[in-house]
Amino acid sequence: MQPIIDAHHHVWRQQDLPWLAGPMLPRIFGPHEPLRRNYPMSEYLADIAGAGVVKSIYVQANWAPADAEAEVAWVEQVAAETGWPHAIVGYADLLMDDVRPALDRLTRYKLLRGIRMQLHWHGNPQYRFAKAANVADDVTFRRNFAAFSDYDLSFDLQVFAPQMDGAARLAADFPETAFILQHAGMLEDLSDAGRTAWREGMTKLAAQPNVYAKLSGLGTFIHRNDPAHIAWMVRKTVALFGAGRCLFGSNFPIEKLWTDFGALAGAYREAVARYTPAEQASMLHDVAARVYRIA
Repeated sequence: MQPIIDAHHHVWRQQDLPWLAGPMLPRIFGPHEPLRRNYPMSEYLADIAGAGVVKSIYVQANWAPADAEAEVAWVEQVAAETGWPHAIVGYADLLMDDVRPALDRLTRYKLLRGIRMQLHWHGNPQYRFAKAANVADDVTFRRNFAAFSDYDLSFDLQVFAPQMDGAARLAADFPETAFILQHAGMLEDLSDAGRTAWREGMTKLAAQPNVYAKLSGLGTFIHRNDPAHIAWMVRKTVALFGAGRCLFGSNFPIEKLWTDFGALAGAYREAVARYTPAEQASMLHDVAARVYRIA
């Protein structure tokens, strides 16, 4: 069994998350009442038992923006107590006047490796997160983004297909930053036209050598663990990025709404079985270790 690094998961306390503690509004991943509780590291470790996961990366879970440092501090404390996770992707608002003081505070935490500020915008309000579709072109955002080269941080990039052109320009203009594309580009329109638009946008992103594709969250819009869908997404994404720029992420506990970790990991193992052992190791372990700088 190839060892896995889970490059995208969460742990949380319900009271820290406005989207869990407040009114139950529609979410991109559908009805989520089972998530409205604590999801501690002990449960995550029980979920991954037997799946071959050897290390993991925590990705920010949308605490209140003012609590971004508190989130990283809490997860680092969890890591000190349990040995998991092995790296942290935190949050910073790159639309503030000067992001450097926030980055100065966050980079005091030894496990911090990157930042995720979700840029995805959609005509469907339920799928919308960013304030506008073109944040990647915003003058303030770009001025703050230039600070990344001083902090040696990666950026977890989350966009829909119509935004990929702007995202590719951002990656081209900041070649020293590693961009990790969330959820393989968030294919939400499974029509022929939607798949074509997604492939065209992904082609533009893949042309930038500093962009990596995270094979994660593929149940987000279909609300199930579908091995055939995962295999198709993996095949098309690897064809564009190559195995050397693709990495696995579970998106747990979100995907726990419709599957268990063993079944999810099994679907991904089946999807990558067509590749060489070295390519499988790259996608399941090595790329995540390199991009997130896990020893």
